[in-house]
Amino acid sequence: MRMRPTLSWTPAEGLPPGTTDLEPVVDALSAGGVLVLSGAGISTESGIPDYRGEGGSLSRHTPMTYQDFTAGAQARRRYWARSHLGWRAFGRARPNAGHRAVAAFGRHGLLSGVITQNVDGLHQAAGSEDVVELHGSLGRVVCLSCGAFSPRRELARRLEEANAGFAPVAAGINPDGDADLTDEQVGDFRVLPCTVCGGILKPDVVFFGETVPPQRVEHCRRLVREAASLLVLGSSLTVMSGLRFVRQAAQEGKPVLIVNRDPTRGDRHALTRVALSLGTALTTVADRLDIPLDGQAAARVRR
Repeated sequence: MRMRPTLSWTPAEGLPPGTTDLEPVVDALSAGGVLVLSGAGISTESGIPDYRGEGGSLSRHTPMTYQDFTAGAQARRRYWARSHLGWRAFGRARPNAGHRAVAAFGRHGLLSGVITQNVDGLHQAAGSEDVVELHGSLGRVVCLSCGAFSPRRELARRLEEANAGFAPVAAGINPDGDADLTDEQVGDFRVLPCTVCGGILKPDVVFFGETVPPQRVEHCRRLVREAASLLVLGSSLTVMSGLRFVRQAAQEGKPVLIVNRDPTRGDRHALTRVALSLGTALTTVADRLDIPLDGQAAARVRR
């Protein structure tokens, strides 16, 4: 059974107000055992827009759903043309201060793990290890027929050869790697099959309307059980795939801390929500903990 896509959420009245006080975040990291749950907001400073923040992509763009992708060849042509162009932009994105701070916290033993809802690979590029990619990765491609995996860069090379001269100007790039193109710009873009069996290729990401693999969910639930606290970074928690871990942590009596400029669906379960940009907030936290973001100097973590 697949989830119905949840594309928006309207904050209810009576939510706790946001704050600029980072001390609870500093204290939680000082104690260690923090599980990070990150969303699209942590990548906006790398040039990748989020879904629901100010200027978020949902104001102009409806993400591809699993049902549409599997329903017809024209939808797949539109997706792959737009995603192929978006992949070029994703390839130029670099980790920002927020990603580097999370990696630095991990190097200094303050984190129990990192779960990301993002598909951009920027946590790993910044140096974070053992990142659970809740919604998969744009860096991999999977065949819906035989299940074979292959690197996205390999498909990108094949698509470049099959669509020589394809270089439309996109109106924007979205957090799912989809570029904004008109049907005229998509044209007769050529979609390629699996090289193993000739089946339909799909990026190894969880589309809207598709479920996160159960074993991945259970792994994340175990990480929540083993964590001392949960730190949410840059997520509105609109979709249940991330919100369920916030609810689990709260039910288990673990502190939930959120850093997100706008209200989130998890605010009622949180000890605090810091309404600051991620780069500013996490750089300040790292400074207070005497943790350099370049990873060269030794940590002098305040206990």
